Amino acid sequence: MKKVLFSFIAVFTFLFVNAQSTGLVWKVKSNRIADSTYEIIASTQIEQGWYMYASNSNIEGLENINFNYSLENVKPISEIRFNKASTTINDELFENKTVNVYTGDVEIKQNIKLIGFIPESIKIKINANIAKGFEFIPPSETEIEVALEGGAKATNNNLILSSVDIQKPVANCGDKIEKGSLWTVFLLGLFGGLIALFTPCMFPMIPVTVSFFTKRSPTRKAGIKNGLLYGFFIFLIYVVASAPFHLLNLNSEIFNSISTSPTLNIVFFLVFIVFAISFFGYFEITLPHSIAGKADSKSNLSSGVGIFFMALTLVIVSFSCTGVILGTLLVGTSDGGAWALTVGMGGFGLALGLPFALFAIFPNWLESLPKSGGWLDTVKKVLAFVEVALALKFLSNADLVMHWGLLKREVFIALWIVISLGLALYAFGFLRLPHDYKGQKISWGRKIIGLVAILFALYLAPGLTKTKYANLKLLSGILPPLSYSAFSEEDRFKGLEPNFINNYQKAIALAKEQKKPLLIDFTGWACANCRRMEEEIWTRDAVQKMIHDNFILVSLYVDDKEKLPIAERILNYKTKDGNVKDIITIGDKYATFESENFYQVSQPLYVILDNEEKLLTFPIGATFNEAKYLEWLQCGLKAFK
Repeated sequence: MKKVLFSFIAVFTFLFVNAQSTGLVWKVKSNRIADSTYEIIASTQIEQGWYMYASNSNIEGLENINFNYSLENVKPISEIRFNKASTTINDELFENKTVNVYTGDVEIKQNIKLIGFIPESIKIKINANIAKGFEFIPPSETEIEVALEGGAKATNNNLILSSVDIQKPVANCGDKIEKGSLWTVFLLGLFGGLIALFTPCMFPMIPVTVSFFTKRSPTRKAGIKNGLLYGFFIFLIYVVASAPFHLLNLNSEIFNSISTSPTLNIVFFLVFIVFAISFFGYFEITLPHSIAGKADSKSNLSSGVGIFFMALTLVIVSFSCTGVILGTLLVGTSDGGAWALTVGMGGFGLALGLPFALFAIFPNWLESLPKSGGWLDTVKKVLAFVEVALALKFLSNADLVMHWGLLKREVFIALWIVISLGLALYAFGFLRLPHDYKGQKISWGRKIIGLVAILFALYLAPGLTKTKYANLKLLSGILPPLSYSAFSEEDRFKGLEPNFINNYQKAIALAKEQKKPLLIDFTGWACANCRRMEEEIWTRDAVQKMIHDNFILVSLYVDDKEKLPIAERILNYKTKDGNVKDIITIGDKYATFESENFYQVSQPLYVILDNEEKLLTFPIGATFNEAKYLEWLQCGLKAFK
């Protein structure tokens, strides 16, 4: 309990004082003692009035000063040493207990030994807490680079292929890669907004709000103007919500990192589960009343600013219904960058705002709207089942990227079958949820939903087998890949298998040996369109035979979180566009390889190289037309010969 309390104290005091003090500024260097042994020396100057905590075993939860090294082959071989003895004070923060502290200039040393490869430099994070009375600053998360005398350069720094000219391939065929259509993204956002519109948080607000405008406005013209303004502000708020993704200094791979981040996917999984339980009716999720109250207090029909705050109030109070859909939109548009997110949010906001504007212009339409009632509760609970299914998709993304083996394809499909049957039981009235009552009349709409759920479960069932029917092409890219199976390697259904996975050097060597062109497949464990290509196009007989007989195929996963061997890791790699990044994982390596040579960060991306590593065609992205994809392969093969 004390540790938890201390953590809260640390977080909140840090938030208050961080603007006043920047914390500790460290200078770190190393001295070489022997071939693989170094002395790390860190020095800092503590500001007047502040003090740094030394070892204090009597304060539970207060971590001792220590060094965290970025490489796992670094072994500390001595204790932390200080240039002077600590002093004692009675600390107000810990109820005037006696604590050991350092003040003024402090120098810390530790001896380390590197096992195996010794790099040019390593990174160190120094854990040291400082305080001043009730003000407390925890350790910085910043890592400090330290050069090591005699260290070797990473062997993996040949990320740029000088032979590749992206503008002048050998053959002028293929596509100059274009981003996915923004119209598609807009329509997806619009569709998501329409779903949100028919939730209990939004739908009842349409007649209430429109009636408010038409009755309170002095003239019909003013009512129409206010309604239009209200709808426009709803649209504007959602568009502006995407602004941070434009304003932040983001590198070109950040959106791919967002969509494939195990942590973020697990967070979305948990959020979807919580929202689903709420939609089932077990509890109600609401934002703090103070947030909505502040926005509502500023609303005043007599001004445009007031109408804006009315729109903002609606956006805030409806978040419990719209939040999950917005989260899905964020992840779903991640491969298109910030503008795709803005367009998607615009579509979402338009779907929510347009009805208010239209009903303000044509108030008679309100009479044709279905009355709020039990059907809204049904919609909410149907959405809850859908949210549970989507939650599993986010968990599956994290599972695929981290190779945990939790949600193999058959396990995932079985869970979706259970969810579908649960939805069917609810729709037909056999499963009662909170606020349902015995003998409730089952509408035709619910019966249709139940029938669709049963048919969907039947469609999923062959996915549990080890036959060719396990390839559920309509769900390619949503389900885990065929290769991620619970069946043994010998028993599972196999599509086209690459010659190598995550090993470009071996692949190009084999291509030279067999005198075949190299087909590079830039892919991702959590890439939906990659799975669609593998299961819809690569399984076609003509495509499979063409690639198998004429190419060396290598799949390079840009989101693989497995760490590279220490000798291949690169610290502070400077990209062509001037960004600086660390290349630590296999995914870091091949994401950089793709962006540096082919100026793309989206997946899938297919590239054909000859044995001299020259580009044979323009790269091509996801192409769900078999004839077009075959034509591109044939063009590359012809250019090679």
